[in-house]
Amino acid sequence: MKEEAKSVSILALGFGLVGIDRYLITPLFPIIAHDLHLGYGDIGTIAGALAIAWSVAALLMGNLSDRIGRRRVLVGALILFGLLIGASGLATGLMGLVAVRLVMGFADGAFTPASISATIEASPPERHGRNIGIQQMTLTLFGLGFAPLAVAGLLHFINWRLIFSVFAIPGFILAWMTWRVLPAKVQPTSEKRSSFADWKKVLSYPNIRVLMLLMLCCLVCLVTTSTFAPSFLLDHLHLGSTGMSVIVAAIGLGAATGALTLPWISDRTGRKPVMLLSMVGACLMLLLFVNLGPHMVPLFAVLFLVMFFNNAMITLIVGPLCSETVPPELMATASGVVIAVGELFGGGFATVIAGQAAEHFREQIGIGRVLYLPVIALVVGFLLTLRLKETLPASVRAARAEAVEVEAG
Repeated sequence: MKEEAKSVSILALGFGLVGIDRYLITPLFPIIAHDLHLGYGDIGTIAGALAIAWSVAALLMGNLSDRIGRRRVLVGALILFGLLIGASGLATGLMGLVAVRLVMGFADGAFTPASISATIEASPPERHGRNIGIQQMTLTLFGLGFAPLAVAGLLHFINWRLIFSVFAIPGFILAWMTWRVLPAKVQPTSEKRSSFADWKKVLSYPNIRVLMLLMLCCLVCLVTTSTFAPSFLLDHLHLGSTGMSVIVAAIGLGAATGALTLPWISDRTGRKPVMLLSMVGACLMLLLFVNLGPHMVPLFAVLFLVMFFNNAMITLIVGPLCSETVPPELMATASGVVIAVGELFGGGFATVIAGQAAEHFREQIGIGRVLYLPVIALVVGFLLTLRLKETLPASVRAARAEAVEVEAG
């Protein structure tokens, strides 16, 4: 239990740093856009570039971590993170930011499937949902909860270009801690393996094909909403920068709370019921958010609930649902494939298209209607979830049922 707690804690902190890297730029977008003369289309391109690099790295490095072990991939990604986190502040234009975010996206994408599989390996089946929730919640808690509040405070003292560098040293510290704590082991297999054979085998599972599309839908919601919410609040609802930062913090807080609680509940109820409930909840709350008007407390509460439901689904998709569908030696490969498709199309291309639409059809579409894109994605996601097969292990379900009978008797 002690080793389990140490491993999950280190992996959670590492994923928190990944979240800071990915989302620290979000509350700074309006300021960066003003200084570097960028438009909505440019904002979408910058966010999309990182997501595309993330997808490529998840696909390649997830499979690599199944071969050489989790620890090497995780430590390498954290070292690259520490070296490059400050580079975003050195950019002088669109192409510079895109280049930096591409490299950072590769490091973040390499960390993600390896860290998910390492968390599953450190956890007994009856705690898969809980421990993955703990590990996954830090991405948004740090990146979308802590980061906007930190930005609001730091901007009073330092230029936005220096804010990125604050987080370099924690990256190196966590790389050292990961090397010390995580075991250097590889899942044994007697088969001769290749990346293409692994990907083909993973894709032979119907659940994985459904999860790829579900990840796309959920990331359209997460990335599009988190990318354009600051501009929506400032330009469409005409709130001040302080009010915007406070409301945007609800994205991280809601996502972290959802990632922690609902996957934990799924350890008892099953994965599919929680997924169906979350799809409906996220869709209804996002519709309400777009139509609320400039009222800070309701906006905060509703945005909190959007991400509460949406990030719970992402956590279940990349964690328990993937790992419980495939053999242990293919866990990171499965997560990598699902993340790659979701990031490439949901976090990458969809975000770029949304930004370009808001920029070039400003009068007809504008920033106020861009958030209907994730609403459509969530409706499609609900229909896909109906095709999902339950993955909670039968032994866990039987143990839960027996415990309920004992309590009732």
